[in-house]
Amino acid sequence: MSEGFMFQACVYLAAAVIAVPVAKRLGLGSVLGYLIAGVLIGPYGLYLVGEEGQDVMHFAEFGVVMMLFLIGLELQPQLLWRMRRPILGLGGLQVSATTVVAALIGILAGLPWQTALAVGMILALSSTAIVLQTLQEKGIMKTDAGQSSFAVLLFQDIAVIPMLAILPFLALDTVNSPASQETAHGGAWLAGLPVWAETAVIFGVIAGIILLGQYVISPLLRLIARTRMREMFTAAALLLVIGIAFLMTGVGLSPALGTFLAGVVLAGSEYRHELESDIEPFKGLLLGLFFIAVGSSIDFRMIADQPGLIGSLVAGLILVKWVVLLTLGSLFRLSTDSKLQVAIFLAQGGEFAFVLFSFAAQHSVISEAVASPLIAVVALSMAATPLLMVCHEKLIQLRIGARESEVQAPDAIDEENPVIIAGFGQFGSVVGRLLRANGIQATILDLDPDNVALLRKLGLKVFYGDASRPDMLHAAGAAHARLLILALDDQEKILEMVISVRKHYPHLKILTRAGNRSDAYALLEAGVDQIYRDTLDTSLRVGVEAMKALGMRAYQAQRAARLFRCKDESDLKDLAAVQHDHHAYISSARARIQDLERIMLEELHRTDEQRDVGWDTTSLRKEHGGMNI
Repeated sequence: MSEGFMFQACVYLAAAVIAVPVAKRLGLGSVLGYLIAGVLIGPYGLYLVGEEGQDVMHFAEFGVVMMLFLIGLELQPQLLWRMRRPILGLGGLQVSATTVVAALIGILAGLPWQTALAVGMILALSSTAIVLQTLQEKGIMKTDAGQSSFAVLLFQDIAVIPMLAILPFLALDTVNSPASQETAHGGAWLAGLPVWAETAVIFGVIAGIILLGQYVISPLLRLIARTRMREMFTAAALLLVIGIAFLMTGVGLSPALGTFLAGVVLAGSEYRHELESDIEPFKGLLLGLFFIAVGSSIDFRMIADQPGLIGSLVAGLILVKWVVLLTLGSLFRLSTDSKLQVAIFLAQGGEFAFVLFSFAAQHSVISEAVASPLIAVVALSMAATPLLMVCHEKLIQLRIGARESEVQAPDAIDEENPVIIAGFGQFGSVVGRLLRANGIQATILDLDPDNVALLRKLGLKVFYGDASRPDMLHAAGAAHARLLILALDDQEKILEMVISVRKHYPHLKILTRAGNRSDAYALLEAGVDQIYRDTLDTSLRVGVEAMKALGMRAYQAQRAARLFRCKDESDLKDLAAVQHDHHAYISSARARIQDLERIMLEELHRTDEQRDVGWDTTSLRKEHGGMNI
């Protein structure tokens, strides 16, 4: 048995290591890579995993369990209160509307109303695992679409609790599903109890988890933390997750639901960050295995026997949820791009459906003949979602964005100033307000109509328009301006603008920001006069405060930071010249790091008289290559 499990684990891990990098390389994302890997190694692919692979499937389900625990840890009361409108409004309406529409379709198809209602509730849920993984990979969690999707998923996860309580009351005496007992995930502890007693025990267990988290687990973690043994804290974190999962499975509930509740209870704990860091590595690996297991569990034999039915159900599920979400997006005044993204992100079935269909079959709510094809439909919809996201991103999103930018015509610019600022977000607004406070007028361009409207209410003169267009720069007076400040967030657009400006307005001095050293090298090659890296100033300020906290004199710390900055900026320009030669770059960078440390140590050991505030820095500039200090 152990050899079989080890072989299956090796197959799963090898499939992930091979398939995911290939999928990422092709722009498909890691989730689709995991799903494709599962299909390839499954019973209908290379048949490297069969029925015995279910052991790995149950093991991988802990990825979802741990993910829900980490989500719960992030849900502090102030966050929940701030997101109450999208959670209760958008999330509540999505679940309710989808349940009603799906139930009506089920009734029209001839299902009893109890079964149709259960199916509607289950299919209203979306895949938290797939959506959150994709949002984090694409870096859009903080966007309107990301936050709206997260709110809906959060409500869905919470809604599982009343669903589990309601399903037993929808039992049909006419439905007999002996196989359901074999597929049940748990509930052995409650065998033989009446429905009302089962419900009471379930709510008692949920209340117990909340009380334990509030009054027992936090003090226990504090006691373990005092041992100062990191491995013991990791063991405690795993014990917490696995113990709650075992308890929830014993009473027939989803283990992910229990750990989610525990995470919410512990969200205010002082050990929240330690729990996150200890669980995160296990969650990432097991979640990947879960996606592979979903891919390998798709029953292609059933699909081949009923291709028309299964295909119609998958398309119908995605279409119904897409229409509902699109309608609600319009109701909540999301932009066209945002509501289309939300509709695509959440149009699939969810991993909780596998548990809920088995739970419903166990309680004679849904027959095996209905549950089996619906489980395949959910798995296929989950597998199709990453592909739909890629199609939306490649084929629709760019056109929608372009069409939205054309909705409002650019402003007519009626002034010329020595400075033009492209982009007036958090970065550009600080620069612009500083110049204005010192009597220097600037022509400000921004492409966000909402931001422009807000800034005008604040008394700032901002023009709506795309600064990357040469005609807009010409209208802004680029032919007579002296300085162009690029304060955009999109590094690719910044580089395109630099190339265009150097071609049409070579006299303009360009000041811009760079996200990292690679961006800085590209901008230097394009001819930017001065580059400011986003985190350099903040990093140096933190370093200065750290040195002061450790006893260094304030002026010494400030001087060390200035020397570091000048040497780093000088090295940046030299390293840009050899960036394309990997070996030369590594050799040069290593030498310059050593040189920087030598210079800093020499400066540190100078006498107090040499470090006097009024000391002439001319000699130091000569020593360090003419750098301005």
